[in-house]
Amino acid sequence: MCRFLTALSIGILAFLAVQGSSRAQGAASSEAKAQATQFEVLSPWADVDPIPLRGISPRIDSLAGKKIGLFVNPKRAALPIAESIQRRLVAMYPDVEIIMYRSYGANVNEIETENKEAFTAWAKGLDAAIAVVGD
Repeated sequence: MCRFLTALSIGILAFLAVQGSSRAQGAASSEAKAQATQFEVLSPWADVDPIPLRGISPRIDSLAGKKIGLFVNPKRAALPIAESIQRRLVAMYPDVEIIMYRSYGANVNEIETENKEAFTAWAKGLDAAIAVVGD
């Protein structure tokens, strides 16, 4: 305990000695530093996005009597998953209309862009859509 108090007092004295010498040096050069020092003030706020925010589409209250689209990507398991979803939806809502759109692409990680008009026509007539990824 005695060694700790000795070390603490030496540390405090060293700190005070450094502070005293820096104040003496600082007083002499403070006028020169004040003239040379410039600060740039930055805003903590990010730039505002010029595109106004748009909320998500309103949710439909029920699937009964609605047109539901199933977007099926070209992965191997996507079609069986979509067929299972279709069977279950028809069993739950007999008057639901299911319209499937299959994407055929050479690369399974890319969405097909060659038949963009057909995709747009498919999407316009739907009340809701389900994307089926075969992973």
